Amino acid sequence: MQRGAAFSMTECNQTAFLFEAHFSRRIVAQFDGVAMTTDGGALLLREADRKIRLLKRVVRCFTDARDPQRIEHELGEMLAQRIYGLALGYEDLNDHEELRRDPLLAVMAGRREMTEPLAGKSTLNRLELVPAGSPFEDRYHKVTYSAEALDALLVDLFLEAHPEPPEEIVLDLDATDTPLHGQQEARFFHGYYGHYCYLPLYIFAGDHLLCARLRPSNQDASAGSLPELERIVAQIRRRWPQVRMIVRGDSGFCREELMAWCETQGVYYVFGFARNPRLRRKIARPLRQAQREHQRTGKAERVFAEFSYRTDKSWSRSRRVVAKAEHLEKGENPRFVVTSLSTERWPAQTLYEQLYCARGEMENRIKEQLSLFSDRLSTETLRANQLRLYFSSLAYVLVHALRRLGLTGTEWATAQIDTIRLRLLKLAAEVRLTARRIWVRFSRAYPWKNLFVAAWQALRC
Repeated sequence: MQRGAAFSMTECNQTAFLFEAHFSRRIVAQFDGVAMTTDGGALLLREADRKIRLLKRVVRCFTDARDPQRIEHELGEMLAQRIYGLALGYEDLNDHEELRRDPLLAVMAGRREMTEPLAGKSTLNRLELVPAGSPFEDRYHKVTYSAEALDALLVDLFLEAHPEPPEEIVLDLDATDTPLHGQQEARFFHGYYGHYCYLPLYIFAGDHLLCARLRPSNQDASAGSLPELERIVAQIRRRWPQVRMIVRGDSGFCREELMAWCETQGVYYVFGFARNPRLRRKIARPLRQAQREHQRTGKAERVFAEFSYRTDKSWSRSRRVVAKAEHLEKGENPRFVVTSLSTERWPAQTLYEQLYCARGEMENRIKEQLSLFSDRLSTETLRANQLRLYFSSLAYVLVHALRRLGLTGTEWATAQIDTIRLRLLKLAAEVRLTARRIWVRFSRAYPWKNLFVAAWQALRC
């Protein structure tokens, strides 16, 4: 090749490729195998979907204004393709240029003609760039969604997961940052996080996701949480009128409007309360006691106290505050929570250590959202990015259904989604079509066959 000449890849006609021998045996590789997939375990996700009827109900949350005579890719196929893709670890629409030919994904998406490819990146991109309002006048973007319907579906799935109403549920609120690297709508710099970002609000009940609301970051962490709580609590009470509810959050949600609403609606709350000099003076004696114990034992020591407290201006009434007066090797570490729960039912130490600190588990749920690419919000409009957040949320619901219904009682009953994906879903398989069968053949060397079988049996019953 002459210097400066452009490099071009020539067509290779070779069919066998020799590698370094293994002792006396030659190693020969060939591209002549049958159709394969790397996601054979996704069949378990399909069974989980059959149990909770997720994808069929997601379709009903969308309006498809396309001409039925000209549709090549059905709405249900595209939604299934996108949600299953996220669950299986494919974060980008570009991935679907190759995935669209995966025979098993065609089964998952409900494609009747499996020899025809699924939707490509351009078609899926038009699905996500959904307009607000009626799509009938838009030439290219004729599919839109109802945020209200998707919000209600998330709560319905939570309610249906319980054969009997629980006596008590805890609704966890938290916000996180989603860094932005483009010029997205409603993009603002956040001083605390130190970058441009969105500030999505999440609400969970245990492991169940009830709300994923995308918000600009130029506002308080609690902004918009009251309307979300109002609709969620109302929907729960229509099904479970007697259930006792506790709202839990960090100090970013310790706001008068939230606490006052809970008090008028018969909903309990426990929120972190940012410390200040006045609160520090309230627990001066317990702090000295904790310091003396630390000097005696050389270990971290904590003393709990509680008192009635009212701010100078922002609170409308006095409220119960529980304090943890802690002394560590590095010095004082006081913490405070405000609550409407009674001392009789929730003594100070029990309330702090068993109820409030348990909210830390929600951080693991948010990490799982990130493992399902909830931070891939690179489209231009806030509405389109909200849809991407919904897709990640629905992928979470699907994998959590597999964990909840298929893996209960196994060693993976509390496994993180990353672990389930790597060990159970990323399962190489041969896919062969016949006139009456779709054969999916796994390797007999697969090390977690017993767990796969246990999940299959649980989902089939």
